[in-house]
Amino acid sequence: MHHHGGVLKPYSLSSALAWSPDWVFLLGCVALLLLYGAGAVRLWRRGDRWPAGRVIAWVAGLATVVLTTCTGVNDYGMVLFSAHMLQHMVLSMLSPILLLLGAPITLTLRALHPAGKGRRGVRELVVALLHSRYVRVISHPAFTIPLFVASLYGLYFTPLFDTLMSSRTGHIAMMVHFLAVGLVFFWPIMGVDPGPHRPGYVMRILELFMGMPFHAFFGVAVMMASNLLVDTFAHPPAGLGVNTLDDQKIAGGITWAFGEIPTALVLIALVFQWANSEERQARRRDRAAERDGDAELVAYNAYLASLEARSQGGAPRAAAAAVQPVDGP
Repeated sequence: MHHHGGVLKPYSLSSALAWSPDWVFLLGCVALLLLYGAGAVRLWRRGDRWPAGRVIAWVAGLATVVLTTCTGVNDYGMVLFSAHMLQHMVLSMLSPILLLLGAPITLTLRALHPAGKGRRGVRELVVALLHSRYVRVISHPAFTIPLFVASLYGLYFTPLFDTLMSSRTGHIAMMVHFLAVGLVFFWPIMGVDPGPHRPGYVMRILELFMGMPFHAFFGVAVMMASNLLVDTFAHPPAGLGVNTLDDQKIAGGITWAFGEIPTALVLIALVFQWANSEERQARRRDRAAERDGDAELVAYNAYLASLEARSQGGAPRAAAAAVQPVDGP
């Protein structure tokens, strides 16, 4: 077990938020922040739009990662199931949504200059990767939904969790895995960034809801369990005064409750995107109408007028026409 401070103080908000950096995550987040900032600045200097909302979402996403990995939460996460579960939920279901709303892929593609003719630069490599079979597979719902589910059940209901928790590398790998699974799961659903799968809005909402029952059921299973699921948290430091089974129930409750937060966030984001795309289509139609002098509208009005004429005096004439012999051989 590694603890930065040696002895853990009893669990409290101040000790949970105490600064305790995990360098892998801290440096990773700082690098991502600087890269994103550089991209946004390059676009703004060029006079291109890059919405501030996306920048805020990206920064908030990185902040949630730092708060769960570089504070006391991370230290408690090594000895308390509830603290670990909080980390797992934030990293797999909150951070990814915020990061995806920052549209990092779009920013990358717009900020990088295309390489010269016949050459392959970073931008070309990113495009090639987005179109690769590998990315098509790992971002397909038939892959991401089972992966999302397996990351819960396969981890805590098998000895895998205890094995990973026994080493610092295993712990870091697990945290990275939570973040990665969340990113590939929500990527096609959030749909801000380009990707191989661009389902329509209804499909996206269905994809979102396909993963959630498994998630809720897992949370309930952990809450109801009468024995300890993982050995790692069997003997928390005596100074914490924690009842392990109660703590496990809290962990299950966190899992169960957390399913609602991303669902609500994603639904709100989808409704906004949906409205925006409708608005964009309406604007596109307006522009088209300006170009062709409302030809579509004129044609439609002519069509309405012809219907009107037919319904007023057209019926008897049509009937008469039907009785007349057909000019045939």
